[in-house]
Amino acid sequence: MSIESVASQDGNELTISVEGRFDFSAHQEFRESYERSDIDPSSYVVDLNRTTYLDSSALGMLLLLRDHAGGDSAEIKIVNCNRDVKKILTISNFEQLFTIQ
Repeated sequence: MSIESVASQDGNELTISVEGRFDFSAHQEFRESYERSDIDPSSYVVDLNRTTYLDSSALGMLLLLRDHAGGDSAEIKIVNCNRDVKKILTISNFEQLFTIQ
């Protein structure tokens, strides 16, 4: 499992990529990926292209990101989900809270 975050050139968007299992073991690394003090993005992209597994603690981490990004006014896209990950997000009604592509 690894998590990488990359800011856009203008610093307005932060892309967080999760590789492997997205579970409780990723909590610290995921939080650190968006709490960087050197940028203040207005939108976030969570790229799950290389995510093989997602559990309830990962759902909680996504909610913490949403709170950090401004709650109801947060602009967060979850992209490149495989079928199993997308099914978990759909069952959890996360399409009500995030843009899922």
